[in-house]
Amino acid sequence: MNDRHFDELATRFAEKIYGGAKGAIRLAVLQADLAEALPDRPLRVLDIGAGLGHMSLWLAQRGHQVTLAEPAAPMLEGARERFADAGQQATFIQAPWQELLGQLTEPYDLVLCHAVLEWLAEPETILPVLHQLTCTDGLLSLAFYNRDALVYRNLLKGHFRKLRSNELAGEKQSLTPQKPLDPRALKAQLEDLWQVESESGVRVFHDYMPRDFQAKAELLDLLEMELAHRRHPAFAGLGRYLHWICRPR
Repeated sequence: MNDRHFDELATRFAEKIYGGAKGAIRLAVLQADLAEALPDRPLRVLDIGAGLGHMSLWLAQRGHQVTLAEPAAPMLEGARERFADAGQQATFIQAPWQELLGQLTEPYDLVLCHAVLEWLAEPETILPVLHQLTCTDGLLSLAFYNRDALVYRNLLKGHFRKLRSNELAGEKQSLTPQKPLDPRALKAQLEDLWQVESESGVRVFHDYMPRDFQAKAELLDLLEMELAHRRHPAFAGLGRYLHWICRPR
C-alpha cells in the first residue's frame, strides 16, 4: 500500500467534501476549536496536505502567515486560485510530507495535519516529522478519520460480514480513506511526543441521520447542534473525524 494523493480527484474531492453540509460542519468544528486554542497574535502556520486551502485561507484572513504543502498539483493550483480570489498571500509548496524537513528550515507556531494520516501507508511515520516541524511552544492541529465511527456506521447498516472480515478500507478510487485510525492506538503512538489538550468530534450525528432528515435539516441548525455536542462525553467519540489539538512534550 502506498500513500494516496488526489491528482486525479481534485474536482470530485471539492464537490464531494466541501459541496454541502459535511464540509461546512467539518470547517465549523475545526475553526471553533482553533479559535479557542490559538494565542492572540500572528502565527507562522504550516498546513500539511493542505488540499484546496480552505483552512489555510481562513487562517490567512485572520492575519497569520501561512505555508501550504500539498503533493497533488491540481489541489495546490485550486488553493492558489482560492487565495488569489480572496486577495490573500501565502507560500505554496508542492511536496509530500516526506520532503518537508529538507525544504523547511524553521519550525512553525501551528502545524495543521487534517485528513492526512488515513491516506498514508504507515501513518505513524509522520508523527516525529510533525514534532520536528512544530515549535516547542507551538500547537499541532490533528484531524483524522475515526475507525470507531466507521465500525458504528457499519453496525447500524447491518454490514456484519464486512466487520467480521475487518474490511473497512475504501476502494482504490473511493473517497473513503484507505486506513481509518483507531483513536486509542493513535493516542498511544502520540504519547512520547505530544500532549493532547483538546478533543472534538467532527459530525457526531449528521452522518448517522436518515437521508431524508439530512435533506430537511437547516444548515444553521446542523452547525449549532454539531458545535454544541462536539465534546459531549457520549457523542464526541462518534465523530466521523476526530480533531485533537496537541502540544509538544
